[in-house]
Amino acid sequence: MIHRTAATWQAPRWQNELADIIRSPEALFQLLELDPALLPDALAASERFSLRVPRAYAARMRKGDLNDPLLRQVLPLGEELVAAPGYSADPLGEAEANPIPGLIHKYHGRVLLIVSGACAINCRYCFRREFPYEDNNPGRSRWQEALDYIASDPSITEVIYSGGDPLNASDRQLQWLTERVAAIGHVKRLRIHSRLPVVIPNRIDESCLEWMTGHRLSTSLVIHSNHARELDDDVHQAMNRLRAAGVTPLNQTVLLQGVNDRAEDLAELSERLFACGVLPYYLHMLDKVAGARHFEVDESRARQLLQQLREQLPGYLVPKLVREIAGEPSKTPLA
Repeated sequence: MIHRTAATWQAPRWQNELADIIRSPEALFQLLELDPALLPDALAASERFSLRVPRAYAARMRKGDLNDPLLRQVLPLGEELVAAPGYSADPLGEAEANPIPGLIHKYHGRVLLIVSGACAINCRYCFRREFPYEDNNPGRSRWQEALDYIASDPSITEVIYSGGDPLNASDRQLQWLTERVAAIGHVKRLRIHSRLPVVIPNRIDESCLEWMTGHRLSTSLVIHSNHARELDDDVHQAMNRLRAAGVTPLNQTVLLQGVNDRAEDLAELSERLFACGVLPYYLHMLDKVAGARHFEVDESRARQLLQQLREQLPGYLVPKLVREIAGEPSKTPLA
């Protein structure tokens, strides 16, 4: 438990919330009073890709509503078991950009470290739902290989922590790794991609902020929020703590059918993000990972939505609509 004086923020340890996540479809159906007729399909789909939902996130869902936009992101469905042309286990070709365990190098000037193979929440559209984490979990004894790779290439100016979710790792491990990244002179920036500040906002505590900022690197944290209802007061407070510490918060969204494929939903998300001190960064087209076909939004519809956003919002609240294409030197802008 984190304690401060009576007038300041208090929160339980995030590890306790992480240990208490919902892991079975039966528990989720019971908690949210869902139609039991869908339970057999949920059980079958969760055998292929397990269910993980923090209780703090489930508490934001509407009971009995199968179309709740937060629930749809985590609910296993029978559609996941139907093969779809063009959908694969590695839609972004990351196996070809994984030269050593724990490191992915796709784009000039930056590398991505798989800091943790675990997530607090399993989003059903995750493009790494079949990623070989068992082969990319080097631990301290083998991280030096990745650090040597970064040190040997002076063009690398940014290191990105990813996963899984990098904030699933302990602060002690993250501090150890960050100190060694910061010791590489040509690295200028640290970027952290995490869903944890949205689904377990208590993760952003003093210990977390210490390793994020206790070095010379410029630090940004890219959260992943797809709907305004994900951003409750606890998330807002977590973003305030980040900004007060000097961390730049950004957001990336995946365009998902039945979740945020209406202009009013995307506009509300951008407005809520800005109210929380977060700038919209990317609006991603769905990565075509096996099991996620039912989330796909047509590209022409995506362009139409972006145009509607431009008509409703100031430019700084309109995210960049992009698609990631395997083998391309950068993300591909679509509008």
